[in-house]
Amino acid sequence: MATEVTVPVLGESITEATLGEWLKQPGDPVAVDEPIASLETDKVSVEVPSPVAGVMGQHAVAVGDTVQVGAMLATIDAGDGAAASAPAPAPAATATPAAAPAKDESGAGYGDQPGAGTSDSPAALSPSVRRAVLEHGVDPGTVKGTGRDGRITKEDVTAAASSKPAPAPAAAPAPAAAPTASGRGEERVRMTRLRQTIAKRLKEAQNTAAMLTTFNDVDMTAVIEARAKYKDLFEKKHGVRLGFMGFFVKAATMALRDIPSVNASIDGDDIVYHDYADISVAVSSPGGLVVPVIRDADQMSVATIEKTIGDFGKRAKEGALKMDEMKGGTFTISNGGVFGSLMSTPIINPPQSAVLGLHRIEERPVVVNGQIVIRPMMYLALSYDHRLIDGREAVTFLVALKNAIEDPTRILIDL
Repeated sequence: MATEVTVPVLGESITEATLGEWLKQPGDPVAVDEPIASLETDKVSVEVPSPVAGVMGQHAVAVGDTVQVGAMLATIDAGDGAAASAPAPAPAATATPAAAPAKDESGAGYGDQPGAGTSDSPAALSPSVRRAVLEHGVDPGTVKGTGRDGRITKEDVTAAASSKPAPAPAAAPAPAAAPTASGRGEERVRMTRLRQTIAKRLKEAQNTAAMLTTFNDVDMTAVIEARAKYKDLFEKKHGVRLGFMGFFVKAATMALRDIPSVNASIDGDDIVYHDYADISVAVSSPGGLVVPVIRDADQMSVATIEKTIGDFGKRAKEGALKMDEMKGGTFTISNGGVFGSLMSTPIINPPQSAVLGLHRIEERPVVVNGQIVIRPMMYLALSYDHRLIDGREAVTFLVALKNAIEDPTRILIDL
């Protein structure tokens, strides 16, 4: 007897999704609650668990298809999924490690799952992993997966390719033949639903808001020194590393309190002011940029903020962020500096009215007390809706943020 697997309820006002990838192929053993497919919604990826144990039946939809909530995805045939997944005593079983590979917190969780002959099947791999396998010429059967449940990620393929020894040169190489493709190949890949939503929302923001960007720079000396002095004690007490984002989020909430229009939004002909600060933090995920929200960040300590951001980053790579964690937000902080960005003009995240862009820290000559000195400097960029926020308010906000970062004692005594 076969059990139908349907599209689960995805969240308020979400009625459809796109099938991102199949995590189980027909004939694979399936355990209860084991993910069999990944769905892409407008905000996050959602894994669909199996309601019963058994054997994977036929797929009812293909990767890239749009499915409605309640629609059938596949069937699970009756059978002992746990017994089927146990390693057989046959000699061929030695190709599969006896112990499951350890999970890597940095894994993206979008690869394939090893075992049952699926890890070396190109059709079973996610699109990004398949592309990496073809580009690097790596046999997926020899790659140890570090993603969720041991699935292969693109980073695993890249690491395997970099460690692969270069082939020995032939003793008498034949004359090189003219390349057939001349390195001008093309590949057409369908946009993920998340990428389509990002594109749509960013363009709507440009078309709706009167966007303007104001810049300033900040001397990171004091924060760097404080971090170097207390990072070991901080990690020992709180179980999380002390980074720079905790300082910036806390400083931003203080500046938002002083300049409430930067924390406000436009609703028709009304201006909505918020007496709380829900900070959206841009996080990179395998499917694109997502912005989970730190609720009531103004009431949090730096340690709590760092823990929350760390948890968001880990689960974004695993595709495990929840719908409710992506909703709302009164102000956004995007840190392009982790990728090496020197300066940018970030786009606001509607209905918010402002976004703060952080950039890389680099040593530059600056004048301090009449002397030219070398200091670690960072450019700050505040993009805002000029319909609501005046230039004076934008500059005042950046100056308040700059003062707090250059003198972190202000954050401690709430000045």
